[in-house]
Amino acid sequence: MRILGALATALSLLLWPALAVAQDYPNRTIRLIVPFPAGGPNDIIARVVGQRITELTKQAVVIDNRSGQGGVIGTDVVAKAAPDGYTIGIVSAGALAISPTMENVPYDPSKDLQPVTLVAKVPEMLVVTSDVPASNMKELVALARAEPGKLNFASTGPGGLPHLAGELFKLAAKVDIVHVPYRGAAPAINDLLGHQVQMTFLDLPILLPQIKAGSLKPIAIGSPQRAAAAMDVPTTAEVGMPEVLAENWYGMVAPGATPPAIIAALNKIATEAIRDPAVKEKLATQGADLIGDTPEHFRTFIASETTKWAKVIKDANIQTEK
Repeated sequence: MRILGALATALSLLLWPALAVAQDYPNRTIRLIVPFPAGGPNDIIARVVGQRITELTKQAVVIDNRSGQGGVIGTDVVAKAAPDGYTIGIVSAGALAISPTMENVPYDPSKDLQPVTLVAKVPEMLVVTSDVPASNMKELVALARAEPGKLNFASTGPGGLPHLAGELFKLAAKVDIVHVPYRGAAPAINDLLGHQVQMTFLDLPILLPQIKAGSLKPIAIGSPQRAAAAMDVPTTAEVGMPEVLAENWYGMVAPGATPPAIIAALNKIATEAIRDPAVKEKLATQGADLIGDTPEHFRTFIASETTKWAKVIKDANIQTEK
């Protein structure tokens, strides 16, 4: 009994510093890494959630945009940061579940990053520029088949979900369209509006203003149901391509060695922010479905998404850099 008591005392002494830190967390500014440029869907979601975290904790949340390589560069910043809970990231499916299969990324998602919570899912929408002579899926497929290699599709970068959605479309429609990667959604949109590229699959929130302005024409949405923010746009299943299901997602992660007590504190704060009615309403109007789950559930979700997209990469014969 004395030995057990001594072990219990030693264990409590070991755990006490981490628990004490967690109880005091956060007590200073949190840096929130966004691995895409300002103005894109990842940035919009992070800013809304980050602002609510600031209100809840009374500590500033500073957005740090670190774009490049389809989100890999910014995600690596999180992986290599001090594991103290003061540098975290809200990153996309591409950097966590796609790029690690396609290329040599400088981090191991399962070891160098700790899942905190799945923040949001956002459906991908297929759009074309206003000068493309196609207004529905049938017309677009016919045009692409008539002019193989002539249509370009933009993405947020190699290995991002918009890239994989475009590759899925190519497989399903049996068309030859050319991938043009960008460093995020905002520059891709700029070149779409400048008619440098003709089509894209992108997150619904970033496309809605341009659709409403008549600059882009919606073709289909890659989710199982129509989006409340665009009820007049059919799903890919409704237009004969049920296999082209593509929903982007964004999750909060921390450096891999972050203590479990800090991860638990972060999860509590983040999920409270995500589930706030004002936050949900603000982002729902842009097509985002807010989640807020446990670290364990998010870890399982990442693993399942990795398996799913690895199959697409293989089936589409996408060239990797491994």
